[in-house]
Amino acid sequence: MMIGDVALLVLHFTVLSILSVYGLHRYHLAWLSLRHRNSAPTIQSDQSVSKWPKVTIQLPVFNERYVVERLIDAVCEIEYPTDLLEIQLLDDSTDDTQIIALKCCEKWRDLGKDIHYIHRTERIGFKAGALEAGTANAFGEIIVVFDADFLPATDFLKRVIPHFENPNVGMVQTRWAHINRMQNQTTKAQAILLDGHFLVEHFARSRAGKFFNFNGTAGAWRKTAIIDSGGWHHETLTEDLDLSYRAQLNGWTFIYLDDVVTPAELPSGLSAFKTQQHRWAKGSIQVCIKLLPTILRSSIPWRVKLEAFIHLTNNFAYVLMLFMSLLMPMALHIRVSQGWHYALYLDLPVFLGATISIICFYVIGQIRSGERWLKRCLDLPITLAIGIGLSVNNTVAVLEACIGHKTPFVRTPKYAYSAGAKTLVKKGSDRNKLSLIPFIEIGFAFIYSYSAMYCILNQVWTALPFMFLFAWGYGYVGVCSLLESIGLKKNSKQTIHSQRIA
Repeated sequence: MMIGDVALLVLHFTVLSILSVYGLHRYHLAWLSLRHRNSAPTIQSDQSVSKWPKVTIQLPVFNERYVVERLIDAVCEIEYPTDLLEIQLLDDSTDDTQIIALKCCEKWRDLGKDIHYIHRTERIGFKAGALEAGTANAFGEIIVVFDADFLPATDFLKRVIPHFENPNVGMVQTRWAHINRMQNQTTKAQAILLDGHFLVEHFARSRAGKFFNFNGTAGAWRKTAIIDSGGWHHETLTEDLDLSYRAQLNGWTFIYLDDVVTPAELPSGLSAFKTQQHRWAKGSIQVCIKLLPTILRSSIPWRVKLEAFIHLTNNFAYVLMLFMSLLMPMALHIRVSQGWHYALYLDLPVFLGATISIICFYVIGQIRSGERWLKRCLDLPITLAIGIGLSVNNTVAVLEACIGHKTPFVRTPKYAYSAGAKTLVKKGSDRNKLSLIPFIEIGFAFIYSYSAMYCILNQVWTALPFMFLFAWGYGYVGVCSLLESIGLKKNSKQTIHSQRIA
């Protein structure tokens, strides 16, 4: 056996071992979520409020012609004392969203709502810059943020604001729900991923006293907490994660309410989903590079430091996953050619451990969601496959963050999904740009399809399921992205409420 082959196998097992640490961490989060399943924040009734504070609701939008009116209407229906509520529409749009939004604001202003249309001609700092500009002029003691695709319930403020009676509370985050969960396989997978994030990950961290983050929307901040923590920074693409860690390092308490649910629209296409994931992955690593040294030097408990380390470095797992995707077929060939068929069983515990940890993590998320969880779990295989297929896309994002490559904040298209509304074919600025990434993903699909055939021919049955899973994941993500980019794939279930401008 050549030295190069030995080195490759050692590298293969090293990567597998590091990935297994992140897999074990999922077990830990799942265990914490079950351990604390009966715990809840102490203040839960609006009867506990001695004096309702002034509130400013901020709505940052950029070219959201299809959803901006729906957003404004939903927010203006929220129940709260009129003299204590201000609404800021922070519109950085460059298209006819400006006209739609301005007319809608005028309509509600005539009905007695204190709503302000704020338009910036330059998108300095993108969303963070818009929030920063709005906060500087906000009259509210509490700042609430909703992205363009969210539909808050009318009792949102009455369920969230009571938690600010505790003067140490700096932020309250609510859970997301999914308007278009059943739209297609991509939205079903996204819903499972987000349910795991909110119902397991967020729940576990918040109830166990670990740091967790504001998700950029469907949450409320104490204005003094924002100012005390340095305000909104825009050198990263995840300004919400950045501010969250700075605020918690400053001693502010965060609360997560899993029983307050705010519906939102998921990206309906795979390319839009990948754009969103690229932004989140890159932004989280930017925050990691910026704040992790400060976190590790701080006086917070070591358990909190360890959780923060794993949280902020988690997207490096995509780099390891891609690296493993390159190594695994070669490692398989080396061991089979040397007659080491039994050595393949060494991979099995690691693969099963990582796979089962992910399955347990998301199954618990579906069980805690409470609705048709068993049926929803049937979508776990496609969820796992898409997670694998995202490796190329998110690895690029992580590497861009590591080398300091700056990119603009790219919005995720929203189309006001509603069953029965007319179909819209994407055009103009919403068309996906063709890139090299789908071709790389399809290339990996071919490699793993060949590896699957190799396993069948050599009767390597233990590795076969994983080869199929990787081939399916890369193939599905790559082909769907490519078809969307060249305009051959039109999502027949993607629907909108059309807007007409007089």
